[in-house]
Amino acid sequence: MRFPVSAAGLLLAVSAVHAADISVVGLFPNKAVLVVDGGAPKTYSVGATITEGIRLVSASESSATIETNGKRQAIAIGDHVSRSGASNGRVSVTLQADGRGHFVVPGQINGGTVRMLLDTGATMVAIPASDATRLGIDYRKGRVTYLNTANGAVPAYAVKLNTVKVGDIELNQVDAVVQEQGLPFILLGMTFLNRTEMHRDGEQMVLTKRF
Repeated sequence: MRFPVSAAGLLLAVSAVHAADISVVGLFPNKAVLVVDGGAPKTYSVGATITEGIRLVSASESSATIETNGKRQAIAIGDHVSRSGASNGRVSVTLQADGRGHFVVPGQINGGTVRMLLDTGATMVAIPASDATRLGIDYRKGRVTYLNTANGAVPAYAVKLNTVKVGDIELNQVDAVVQEQGLPFILLGMTFLNRTEMHRDGEQMVLTKRF
């Protein structure tokens, strides 16, 4: 399992009934400052309609939650996710690489907001113990296993995640491991990615949910 260093300097882009690019440039309790389709920054209060099909449903100092056609996603300032429904009706997500060429994406695990590094070299979704505790995962009940890393074999706990969500792609019962050492951030590994089709085009990666 490899642990590449990443830097996140991302914006949020969402596709609704009519496509819209939304950048989060400021967050306050119950308010968010957004840039829509490259326009001037505008402050939106919770409950406000941002554009057709997109509504701000909550905001705090750390994240904003938008609702697109009944589906919600929590996002942190500076995050970027492009969401769209493919023409064949399959759900897809377009991810934008950061300055290092890595894909750091906001998402949800068991309903809790997370940031994950897409890593095709990770056989499973891998979670640091601190994040697992924050998400309410009782990982110590999981089966103990050992993972081979650059620092040698490290112990880990095998767990089953109820849900993992990136954009509009939500998968149930995803196998994962929790590590108490040697893992600085969550890795979006192949137990999630294998259930999608991946297509990279330059600085963009499109994930399409398999059925």
